[in-house]
Amino acid sequence: MTTGKFDTYWNAAALGSPPALFPWLRDRGSLTLRIQQRCNEFAVRPVREGMARIALDESAVLGIAPQQRAWSREVFLLADGVPVVFAHSACAASDLRGPWAALRNLGSKPLGALLFAHPLVQRLPLHFKALSPHHPLYRSATKGVQNPPRRLWARRSRFTLHGAPLLVTEVFLPGILSL
Repeated sequence: MTTGKFDTYWNAAALGSPPALFPWLRDRGSLTLRIQQRCNEFAVRPVREGMARIALDESAVLGIAPQQRAWSREVFLLADGVPVVFAHSACAASDLRGPWAALRNLGSKPLGALLFAHPLVQRLPLHFKALSPHHPLYRSATKGVQNPPRRLWARRSRFTLHGAPLLVTEVFLPGILSL
């Protein structure tokens, strides 16, 4: 189901994204580090971590059978107490006993710090999507938010460690533009 382009479900370009958001979407470095450099206090607020069914397009990108449960983690990245990014990660359950064992029980530690510190982790190209209210990640990112925007921009990329894929999706919340 995956192709050499890696992600046939999301776009290889962030066409139509707001100009102010474009630098955040296209930056291939650590989003965690970039946010930390622009605020006084950075925090990770865990929402959920554990085994779950993931979206069909995520299963396809990871090479997991569509109804097979996978490890999934959802967190908010906060800058000075304001949620600026909703992050969702997923990998095959079997990879938690191997290459991605360090992902278990991250708690409030940032995943980005782990990914960008490991010399053998490779990142594939970024892909983008404008999420509408019907998208599950939009709903998760805006739960409890009064008057959320009509759409939220997100990016995702696949990281690999010893051939094992990890899919990381970052949904940019309106607060990111104040950094």
